[in-house]
Parts: sequence; C-alpha cells; structure tokens
Amino acid sequence: MTNPAMNPITEDDIANFLVNTPDFFERHAELLSAVKLNSPHSHRAISLQERQAEMMREKIRALELRMMDMMRHGTENEVLIERMQRWVKTLLMTSNARDLPHTIADQIQHTFVVPQVAIKVWDVREDFKIEPFAQSVIDSVKDFAASLSKPYVGVNNNFDAVQWLADPAAAQSVAFIALRATRPQDTPQTAAEQPVMGLLVLASPDPQRYYEGMGTTIIERMGDLASAALSHLR
Repeated sequence: MTNPAMNPITEDDIANFLVNTPDFFERHAELLSAVKLNSPHSHRAISLQERQAEMMREKIRALELRMMDMMRHGTENEVLIERMQRWVKTLLMTSNARDLPHTIADQIQHTFVVPQVAIKVWDVREDFKIEPFAQSVIDSVKDFAASLSKPYVGVNNNFDAVQWLADPAAAQSVAFIALRATRPQDTPQTAAEQPVMGLLVLASPDPQRYYEGMGTTIIERMGDLASAALSHLR
C-alpha cells in the first residue's frame, strides 16, 4: 500500500478535487462562511461567499464598460456613415466635372473636419489641363503617388505634395491617398492595380491625427469614391 506521507496532497490535487466535486460545498455549506480570503479592495479577511460576490461585481462592471465602449463605437460609426453619405451625395449632385476636384477637397475638409486638404489630378482630357487642379505636379510626386499601394499616414517628412496646401508649415501629420483610374467593374483589389491619376492630401497640425499603423479603411474608401467621381475628367 502506498504511504500517504510519501505523496503529500498538493494544491493542484485540492483544486482538481473541488472542480470534479461540484456538490462538495452543498454538503459542507458551513465552509463557505468559515473560509477566509483577503479582499483585493479592502485588504481585510472576507468569507468565500463575499469574495465570490466581489468577483461577480467585477465581472458585471467589466461587462458594463464593454457595453458602453460598444455603444460609443456604434455612435461614432453612425456619425461617420452619415458624413460619408453626405459627402457622396454632394459628389453625385456636382453636375460640372470641372468642379469635382474642388468639391471633393472642400467637402472632405468641412464634412470630416480635416484642417487642410489638397488635390491634384493629371492625365486629364485636353480641355481640363488648364485648370489649377491639373497644374504644377512634378514627376517626383507622380512617382510617389504611383508607389502607394495603400494610403500613407504619418509625419510630414517635407513631402513635395505638402506644398499644395494653403499652409504647408502647419502640416505636422499627413495622409496621402493615390487616386486611380477606376473602372466600374473594379474591386478594391483590381482598383489598386490601375494607373494613378491624382493624389489627395489630408493634413493636420496635430502630430497624432494621422499616424503610422492607424486604420486606413475609411480613407481608402474615400479615395476609391473620389477616383470614381474624377473619371469624368478623363
């Protein structure tokens, strides 16, 4: 026979016993009030029942905070959807193609509260080449735009395209969105393979407004919609 002294009971043995014997405390209910634990809040000894109640309250508080966070994000998403709808509606109601670049930039600035916005478009039809939006685009900017498979978001490293802004010195963080010659049948994947026809610049004096690693889904969709609207210039 195995000598119990040779195999002392461990904490794991006790834990496994309690897990596999759920009716133990039903048979020994007096232990629930007799067992004393240290409370992490009051630093006093409390019964097992009180500790269970504290843990339950902590779980409820965590669930409440999570619910509030979900509601906050839901409200923010509703606001964002409403703003995007308003912006797209303005683009659809712009009947003169010549006005589209200005409308795109102006409405982004006011609808999405972006401090500075600029836009340039190239490879447009001959009758649009005299417009300000098609002027003063150097080859290095075109090459930079063509290199963007996704929007650039981050600090302003003295990019040439920042000079398109009304106040370049105030641009601490920027977002660059390549505008592509989108076709109706394009998916987000195939649209990224189309030739670049312009560049949209968003800028802020806040260094953290646009930062490396932030989500870019919204501004990617914004670029895709702007590209579709600007197809009227080609």
